Amino acid sequence: MKTLHAYILGFVLSIGLTLGAFWVVEMHLNTNHVSPTHEVAVPVLLVLAVLQLLVQLILFLHLGREPKPQWNLLAFFFALFIVVVVVGGSLWIMNHLHHEATDSYNVFEEENIMLHDQANHAH
Repeated sequence: MKTLHAYILGFVLSIGLTLGAFWVVEMHLNTNHVSPTHEVAVPVLLVLAVLQLLVQLILFLHLGREPKPQWNLLAFFFALFIVVVVVGGSLWIMNHLHHEATDSYNVFEEENIMLHDQANHAH
């Protein structure tokens, strides 16, 4: 019966956190990004996401309740590290590519590559 109560509590908390996140985004979009501002909405959504993760891990996956949880925790933190590296690296690469695309550097001019339209105008 203890597990059933944990599942019900987890379900109710998950629904509440999800609806809270939808409400923040809906308010942000309905007010044309004025209320809440980006500076408020993003941290609130991050907090709601972390709370959702904790609810899922503790109440549904029972992380930390096993007799010897160190292996599950070690596997979880390793997976979390991999996710942070992949997501952080992807964001860093996308940001770097965005800056490259907005700079005045033109790979076609640098490599003397004539595009189809330029080749027609050259003749």
